[in-house]
Amino acid sequence: MPRSVAYLVAVCLLSVPALLAQAPARAVCDFDPNTQLAVEYQPISVNPSKPVFGHEIPYNKVWAPGGKPMTLFLNHPITVDGKDIPVGAYTMFAIPGANKWTLIISRSTDRSGRYNEDQDLARVPMQWGELSSPESTFSIYFAHVAPEECTMRLDLNKTRAWVDFQNKK
Repeated sequence: MPRSVAYLVAVCLLSVPALLAQAPARAVCDFDPNTQLAVEYQPISVNPSKPVFGHEIPYNKVWAPGGKPMTLFLNHPITVDGKDIPVGAYTMFAIPGANKWTLIISRSTDRSGRYNEDQDLARVPMQWGELSSPESTFSIYFAHVAPEECTMRLDLNKTRAWVDFQNKK
């Protein structure tokens, strides 16, 4: 009996880091008290002293951070790069590149990490640049850049990629 209890405790203790690593994070842009967009994503950690993009995360390949796509929730239509996105839930993927980034908004809500190009709703060019100091954990946040516009920023290691979302009136 004591062995089985010790085994159960060991399994529980070993599972805690994995459960914590799997906890999704969320970023929200509030256009007003009743209109928002939210992104849920899987934070991942990297060694900031090693190259990540083009190595651990390949260039020009569809990327789902942590193996799971980002999920976009809209309670009001938005526009991104001139493309209208209706109310709903969508998955998002990124394609990092050495000289350009692309955001994919997919009609699919499959969170398994599988990407299906036939489900693409929009492919949007992203701006990108270098951060002044490396970020060891992948994060997404929104910044209001105008009353009806939020910029979604993706930060990891020495790279920031961003794209603007406009509230559709």
